[in-house]
Amino acid sequence: MFENLVDVLKNDPRKIVFTEGPDPRILEAAARLKKDGFLTPLLVGNVDEVKKAAGDGGFDIEGLEILDPATYPKMDEMVAKMVELRKGKMDEEKCRAALSKGNYFGTMLVKMGVADALLGGATYSTADTVRPALQLIKTKPGNKIVSSVFIMVRENEGKTEMLAMADCAINIDPGEDELVEIAVETAHTARIFGIEPKVAMLSYSTKGSGAGPMVDMMKNAAEKVKATNPDFDIDGELQFDAAVSPVVAKTKCRDSKVAGQANTFIFPDINAGNIGYKIAQRLGGFDAFGPVLQGLNAPINDLSRGCNAEEVYNMAIITAALK
Repeated sequence: MFENLVDVLKNDPRKIVFTEGPDPRILEAAARLKKDGFLTPLLVGNVDEVKKAAGDGGFDIEGLEILDPATYPKMDEMVAKMVELRKGKMDEEKCRAALSKGNYFGTMLVKMGVADALLGGATYSTADTVRPALQLIKTKPGNKIVSSVFIMVRENEGKTEMLAMADCAINIDPGEDELVEIAVETAHTARIFGIEPKVAMLSYSTKGSGAGPMVDMMKNAAEKVKATNPDFDIDGELQFDAAVSPVVAKTKCRDSKVAGQANTFIFPDINAGNIGYKIAQRLGGFDAFGPVLQGLNAPINDLSRGCNAEEVYNMAIITAALK
């Protein structure tokens, strides 16, 4: 997976801004990216603090650009742009105060084209990473929500097995139309990672074996996606066993193009999604990469506050490759 993503970055050089420059995990990942040479890190923070933290950790960041909100030469231009974007909601004083913080400052660097992508959340909460993105980067045309996907990877008999699972981290209780958007965005993201999507809208029912509002919601969402003539296969509602087991699929839904071979899974709510991907991770032996945010006008992603430098490095590659 990462070989393909690195090839993308080698062929299309990009810059990624890290909103928490002095953090040792960020610095270790940035130093590694600098050495590898296929992605350019930008570090947000006080120059002296960042350099001291790098020196204390033994991380070589010589030559990397460090951008400090307090001394940024184009801050007035940035403030004016943010006032325009937040017209009627934040005045100049509030915008300037927000831009003194790394999460807003980094997001505006992406908005103004200084950086191509952003990775934050090593110390910020998910809300503090996503909120500036929603306010300033905003969703893509036609999209109403931001959603998330986990890319699940494991080695199986000498082959790399990859799955996409959504939404496991952002939308707590999506409605029918939101599930349509999540399904379409997840299929597009899956392709970036080399997964040719076969999308299963998951439920406790397969093709009418059960009844209830949740069943209808997943069935209707699948039909709505089909009505748009997508360039990928989608079916639902499907139970998980019917989605992945060819034997069960023959019994429950013989004519489905997805059942028995699904690799992209859309869960009905965050409870099912979060539990499902963690079962695959802990009992199924999959490595989980994400959450990868979908639906924004630019690639912005959130780290876990418990992340390590390896996770930062991997998520930086994933994030930048999503452009």
